[in-house]
Formats: sequence, structure tokens, C-alpha cells
Amino acid sequence: MYEGLSEIGPHFELSETHKMVRQSIREFAETEIAPHVKEWDQSHVFHRPILKKMAEQGILGLSIPVKYGGGGLDYIALAIACEELERVDTSFRVILSVHNGLCTATIWQWGDMEQKKKYLPMLATGEKMSTYGLTEASAGSDPAALKSKCRLEGDEWIINGEKMWISYTVSSDIFLIFAYEENVRHKGMRAFIVERDFGGITTDNIDHKMGVKAGETGWIHLDNTPVPKENLLGLPEEGFKVAMSALDWGRYTVGAGAVGGAKAALEASVKYANERETFGKKIGQHQFIQGMIADSVADIEASELLVWKCGWVKNQGKINTRETALSKWYATNAAVRCADRAIQIHGAYGFCDDYPVARIYRNVRGATIYEGSNEIQKIIQARYELGYYEDKPLRCMPPAYDPEEWAKEDTDKF
Repeated sequence: MYEGLSEIGPHFELSETHKMVRQSIREFAETEIAPHVKEWDQSHVFHRPILKKMAEQGILGLSIPVKYGGGGLDYIALAIACEELERVDTSFRVILSVHNGLCTATIWQWGDMEQKKKYLPMLATGEKMSTYGLTEASAGSDPAALKSKCRLEGDEWIINGEKMWISYTVSSDIFLIFAYEENVRHKGMRAFIVERDFGGITTDNIDHKMGVKAGETGWIHLDNTPVPKENLLGLPEEGFKVAMSALDWGRYTVGAGAVGGAKAALEASVKYANERETFGKKIGQHQFIQGMIADSVADIEASELLVWKCGWVKNQGKINTRETALSKWYATNAAVRCADRAIQIHGAYGFCDDYPVARIYRNVRGATIYEGSNEIQKIIQARYELGYYEDKPLRCMPPAYDPEEWAKEDTDKF
């Protein structure tokens, strides 16, 4: 009956390219970041030279076609890179999430030809850094509550407003900014590619965060910032769609990173359980400890499979809101569980910074909030299942992975 089938079922083995990506990113993270991350975390300092090193390694444009200056790799490779960076510290995975995911990929998906020619090469190569400005002090899970305003004056849009909880504001040159056109609410959200040099932009960091201390989180103030008409991203009425599809990129990378955070917690737990002794034997020989280790193994395996499934859907060029939300929701919750178990396994030492597990917990806890709280991700799952949500084709669909096309270097054929 099945003799005509050449293959059956999905594949779970990483390709040789994926294995090479994992090895190269791991070596980079362990060489360039790991020896210093405790110092950077405790001093609340972002080591900006790391951006240049990430650019030189091709990390910042990993899953952007070669003709745009990227690495031409697929979305599974992007997930692996996020996992390996967060395995060392979340702060450096966030760079990939906001720069490659939320910004560069969104411009690639929604930008017109001139926007792609102008911005993608400088972003994919790391010549310029970018970040995503949607959230405001009173508008997080409810983007309709944005107070930022814009108006068209001649050949320029004028933007006023303030964005909060934005990653790498101080280090970024390009901002993807969302604002409502004055006196327009229905389909009034507009999306803009904003350069720092346009003027009227002030940025700074937010101090005293619970986690992600080795990275930047800050605010953006826009005071009559002029933006050329040609820097409107998408059609005027598509601003909300641009914002939401950008979150599909961001949530995917957050979920992938959470797998790395969970693995770091498990690795620390296993190491400590094989060193620490109580009642005359290694604590790893106690069944309560074994139970926590086993629970973390299951959480990690399930999370990674959900992320890879989402990457497979993205590779097909399909709308992936449901899959992305599910992988982000499950993997970030799982990472918190793994980090919490790691603290418990370490006992009192888990409650201080002598071991990495306290930092891991602080970092992964934030991922259940940003890129859409996990409560929002649960609502998305329920509404799809109940039939309240359904995917409809977008004018600009997510780019499907095409290994031959993405490897071409002919920049005359954008």
C-alpha cells in the first residue's frame, strides 16, 4: 500500500548546515560573551563592541538573502542562533530578536523595492543597528491605545510621542516606529522607518531592571520628528498589520531563545547535582532531584519541537501567528520552570550570583511578558481553536525560504 512513498513523516535531524551554525554560534558566545557576562550583568553595562563582532560573524543578518548582505540561511538556523546566544545570556539573543527579527525581516516583508535596496544591506551587515518602537507607557498588550501621533505635512510625516521598554534604543540608528494619524482611528495606525539623523529623537536607558542587565532597555522620545513620505512602511492603512506580522518574527526568536535559557538552567543543574553531596552521596542520586531534572528535560524537548515546527511553517512562507504564539507561550513558561528548578536544586547558592542560575531566572522571566504577554498568547490559541480567528492572505506574505534564490549574489535583481 505504501510502496510508492519515498519518505514518511517529518524529519527531526538537523542538517549539516544547521549543525555548523550551532557550533559556530556556540563557539562565538562562549569565547566572546561567556567570560565577561557575569561582570557585565552585575555592572548593568552593555558592551557595545560586541555588536561589531556579531556583525563580523554574519549573525546580524543570518536569515536574510545574500543579495541583501545577509547569510542566506533559513529560519531554523535563526532559531538555533537565538538558542545558542541565550544559552550564554539573554541580552545578546535580544539583539538578534529586535534587529534581525522585528526590524530587518519586517522591512524585508513589507518594504517596497527602494526601501529594501536602501535599508536591508546596511542592516543585514550590521553597518546600522535597528530597533522596534511599538510599546508605550500605557500601551503594551493593547496597541490600539497608542498615544503617539503623526500628521502629513507636504512631503514629510511629523511624529510626536514616546516609546517605552524598547530594546537597544541607545545603540540603534534605525527605528521602526508606529503612530496613529491625527484624527484617524479606524485603520489609522501608520508604520515608519525612522533614522536617528532625521532629528527630534532622544533616547536613554531604563535603570534597575530585574533581568537582561547586560543589555539595553530604554525609551524613545520623538519631538516633531520629520520622516520622508517614502519611509512609510506598507500602505497607509496597513500599519496594524505591519506591527502584528513583526511580532510574529519577534515572538519566534523569543521562543527559540527561551529554549537556550532552559538548556542553560538544566546544564547548570546537572553540573551542580553531580558535584554537591548530601547524606553521603551526590544530590543527583536523590529521587527528588532526579524528578526535577527529568521535568526540565521534558520541558526542553517539547519547547524545541514547537519552535522547530514554527520554523518549518515560516520556511514555507505561510502566516504563522498561531504557531509562533504557541511556541513563544510554551517555551518561555518552560524556561521559567527550568530556571526555578535550577534554583531549587542549587539551594541557598541558587539564591545568589555565585552560580549562574539566579541570572538565568531573572532573564527568562521577562520573556513571559515582552513581545506580547503569555496571557495574550493563550487568548490567541483559544480564539483560533474557537474559530474566532482565521488566517487571511496578506498583501505582503512572509518570505518563504528558497535556498537557491537566497544564495544569489546578483544585487541588480532585487
